[in-house]
Amino acid sequence: MMRWVLIVVGVVLDLLGTVWLLQGLNVLPGTFMRGSLFWAGVGFVVDVVGLALIVTGARRRPGRA
Repeated sequence: MMRWVLIVVGVVLDLLGTVWLLQGLNVLPGTFMRGSLFWAGVGFVVDVVGLALIVTGARRRPGRA
């Protein structure tokens, strides 16, 4: 169960971080984040954390039923 929670939270963080990164790099139109390197950096960090959670969840052994 915990491995699926890690994977789902990681995917959500990865998607959110990607949007922030692309808005910060002025690729996606959107909000006040557009063209701000601060939000590009925040998006990158959130992407890395999300990927780490996905990898951690995928490598965990399934619990006993």
